[in-house]
Amino acid sequence: MAFHLWAVGDASAEKPQVSTESEAAGYAAGLLTWALAGSVFVAVKMAITEMPPWTFCFWRVLLSALVLVPLVASHHSDMLAFLRKRWPEALFIGAIGLGLTQGVMFTALGHTSAVNVGIIFGITPIVTMVAARFVLHEPMNSWQGLGSVIAFAGIVFIAVHGSLTNLLGLKLELGDIIALGGVVLFAGYTILLKRAKFELPRLPLLVLLLFGGAIATFPFFLIEFVRGEHANLAETGYLALLYTAIPGGALMYLFYNWSVDVLGASRAGALLYTQMIFTAFFAWLIIGEAIEWYHYAGAGLIIIGILFVTLLKPADPASAPK
Repeated sequence: MAFHLWAVGDASAEKPQVSTESEAAGYAAGLLTWALAGSVFVAVKMAITEMPPWTFCFWRVLLSALVLVPLVASHHSDMLAFLRKRWPEALFIGAIGLGLTQGVMFTALGHTSAVNVGIIFGITPIVTMVAARFVLHEPMNSWQGLGSVIAFAGIVFIAVHGSLTNLLGLKLELGDIIALGGVVLFAGYTILLKRAKFELPRLPLLVLLLFGGAIATFPFFLIEFVRGEHANLAETGYLALLYTAIPGGALMYLFYNWSVDVLGASRAGALLYTQMIFTAFFAWLIIGEAIEWYHYAGAGLIIIGILFVTLLKPADPASAPK
């Protein structure tokens, strides 16, 4: 799960770096980023009966942040100065994007398949674009609006399992509804992050937002602990947590930063749509989740919608002839 990387990379005030590394290395790092992100959904699904969702979220976010802290040592003074000025905003935005969003998505995995969650979360950038049109007044043309409708239709198609009877009877999977709630939360996080315009490079900013997410999810972890929801916790749960926190967390963030430095934020971010493909593949390969015909049909609609949104963007006013 790495969509928060895309948001931080898009909203951070860090200046683009000029890289002499080959574009092939940048694309390889980018694809590895989203492969790791897709595998996180599968790892959580595997261990959800052992590790409660909010416990999983709290420890994953906290461990990822702690692993990254030494790597941003040169920025520690800037991070402290930033916190002295803007800690309430950073805490609140980190709580929404890296805490509540992930906790909600992990909860969804307890009620629906990893394939469904991965595909549904794939429309996050489109929902963000539509919300930004009304909140931030960012441009959006009619083709992008049509693409958004087509992509949403794909999500609905998957949620009702391609059944008109389910659609007319509003028989939706609880997990799919929860996942859509996570999409809405993440869209809010991205918009707030863009509006905040934090003056901090990508990786140090991400570390601070991760700590904000850990603080926000700590009370939910305590509730699960008091309720005794860890009674089944065993080796699978611990291994899944370590995987999602280190290879699927800290290492994933480093690969994403590398891809942005080589390709730029726009091209590196465009690869994020491959996460739904990786999620479906790993879910089929590792935990045997079936990929049904309605997954293919719904994903096809989503891809068409994404193409409308990404290829038919409004013209940049700055590039228009004078």
